Amino acid sequence: MLQTLIGLLVLGGIAAVLALLLEIAYAFIADYGECHVIINEEKDLAVEGGSPLLATLAEQGIFIPSGCGGKGTCSLCKLRVLEGGGPLLPTETPYLNPEEREGNVRLSCQVKVRNDLRIQIPEELFLVKEFRVSVEDIRELTPAIRGVRFAILSPEEGITFKPGQYLQLRIPKYKLSKEPEFRAYSISSSARDRHAVELVITKAPDGVVSTYVHDFLKKGDELTVTGPFGDFFLRDGDRGILLIATGSGLAPVKSILHQVEEERIERKTTLFFGAKTPNDLYYFDRLREFEKTVTGFKLMPVLSRTTEADEWEGEKGRVTDLIKKYIPDNAGVDVYICGSPVMVQSCVEVLTAKGVPEERIFFDEFE
Repeated sequence: MLQTLIGLLVLGGIAAVLALLLEIAYAFIADYGECHVIINEEKDLAVEGGSPLLATLAEQGIFIPSGCGGKGTCSLCKLRVLEGGGPLLPTETPYLNPEEREGNVRLSCQVKVRNDLRIQIPEELFLVKEFRVSVEDIRELTPAIRGVRFAILSPEEGITFKPGQYLQLRIPKYKLSKEPEFRAYSISSSARDRHAVELVITKAPDGVVSTYVHDFLKKGDELTVTGPFGDFFLRDGDRGILLIATGSGLAPVKSILHQVEEERIERKTTLFFGAKTPNDLYYFDRLREFEKTVTGFKLMPVLSRTTEADEWEGEKGRVTDLIKKYIPDNAGVDVYICGSPVMVQSCVEVLTAKGVPEERIFFDEFE
């Protein structure tokens, strides 16, 4: 058994080295010239070959969602490659289920344009735009989280998005990056303000983009964002609304609360907001205001790491503890969850065990 395992590891290592050598050869030797990318059997793009499909489409003004900046780790940039994409790569297979593999779904950041391609993408991606923005304000929400407000400089008509969606923020090359980088961040502001957006950005260990935002970004700086992306938004209905958020996952939930407030949506709405300490309960005053302005809204914060010095008299534990304690079996609610994949999965498991159908549970997960 041990010998078999060692053999597999050796073969895997050899395959990885060969793949790397091929990529080096492709980068320095191959000249693919002009290639054609046929989109949805309608649009024919003449492009220069040699770059990843994700970047090639972006150069043509077609922006595929990506949360990792094209590094092949977020799996958001999926699309169907019907012809010309070459074999499925080992870097893609962990992110594709059997049905997706059978249906020619690929990660566009991993597919190189080396010949003509036929692809399919959702029609709504043609509505995604690139925006030039200027930093209007930067707020330290917690020691690890910053709120950044961007004024929309162009296009002049501003931005239209659904509360809950996200943008891709692009930063310039700087000392920690070899090239411009982009990452996905949810919008926390009201959709009624078409000429500004607010993003919530947590400083991640070794995060190139988040480090730039926290350590180098300043008022007046001009950057580029693309979007909006995502299908995490409020669905119509008459059931109650249960919002669950931890960390920077509060951003899209706050935007949804603005919608509920502004549209006077009278559905019983509850927010379970999980944090570690009282200092991590950012936007707390604004959330308390929603309790006064939104009919039937209740804020329920829960802390996982309190001490006697905190003098915290509220709920203690995790958001899953609140679900177990306050959500009855077969509850008539639509649920919207945003946070880390582990948190999201834990909440889904508890909710479904209580009889909440999966089709009424919507989530946006990120690291």
